[in-house]
Amino acid sequence: MRAAIWCWAALAPMAWAQTAIQGETVYTMAGAPLKNATVLVRDGKIERVITGAAPAGYTVVKAKVVTPGLIDAHAVLGLSGYLNQPHDQDQLETSAPMQPELRAIDAFDPKERLIEWVRGFGVTTVHTGHGPGALISGQTMIIKTNAETADQALAPVAMVVGSLGSLGRAEGGKSPGTRAKMIALLRAELIKAQEAVKKTEQKDAARDLRAEAFQKLVKGELPLLVTVHKANDIITAIRLAQEFKLKLVLDGAAEAPEVMAQIKASGGSTRGGFEAAASVDETRLTRAGPQMQAEWPAHGPAPHGRSQWHPPAAPAASGCSSRRY
Repeated sequence: MRAAIWCWAALAPMAWAQTAIQGETVYTMAGAPLKNATVLVRDGKIERVITGAAPAGYTVVKAKVVTPGLIDAHAVLGLSGYLNQPHDQDQLETSAPMQPELRAIDAFDPKERLIEWVRGFGVTTVHTGHGPGALISGQTMIIKTNAETADQALAPVAMVVGSLGSLGRAEGGKSPGTRAKMIALLRAELIKAQEAVKKTEQKDAARDLRAEAFQKLVKGELPLLVTVHKANDIITAIRLAQEFKLKLVLDGAAEAPEVMAQIKASGGSTRGGFEAAASVDETRLTRAGPQMQAEWPAHGPAPHGRSQWHPPAAPAASGCSSRRY
């Protein structure tokens, strides 16, 4: 048996012309899982899924469980280096508190060994880029883990990344040092962006990459992904999004259950981190309405995609359904 768990989309980089992946349990994402089924792959692409054994002429791989490729919902993969060494750290630029113009595509290294390692766990698509730790740290992108270059990104610019609370506070006495200062800085830039959008475009106007990024936020062209944990900071993020009509995605949101009614009323999207999802009572979420879109980092966005299979089991073991989590 080649592997106990096999993600069939991870087969794409392999040079096997005809491959049959036989699984005792096969998840197709279309109905109930199949028992004793086979995924047929030709030239790196899935032909079809059949029940029973593989036809003649296929290289057979046997597995206990077969799933489609996994998606890492939030990482800094490709920007953090294989061993987290200082010279490889490109996910956080601390020279200024707000730098929404920083593109993930310009820092992403598709040859980083971690990408291959994560792909070995069946992760075939990642939402990666600048991480939390600054008020506005930059942009994210979406890319396949078998991409040869960053230019093959599915979405070169996916979201703008921000942090509130302790994660957004600058060190060494620099600004912003308080929660009020964080929001004041953000509101000032967003007001400028709103005013710029209202004005008639000037063909000869000099480009301002930072201003363009903020304008895309207020125009609804890009979501704002905010890493935030405390309940009062979650409410602040919602208040800011409502004032400027932003597309808000809450990341982490450890105390989300405490303000779930406000989250529901705002219509926002919540992406809960591992610690938060593991402690959330599904009954409370069901009553509140919105579903948690859970991600599974060990400590914030996971550069290593640590333990892809164990973390989702924690909330499941606590009674959370696999459908919801």
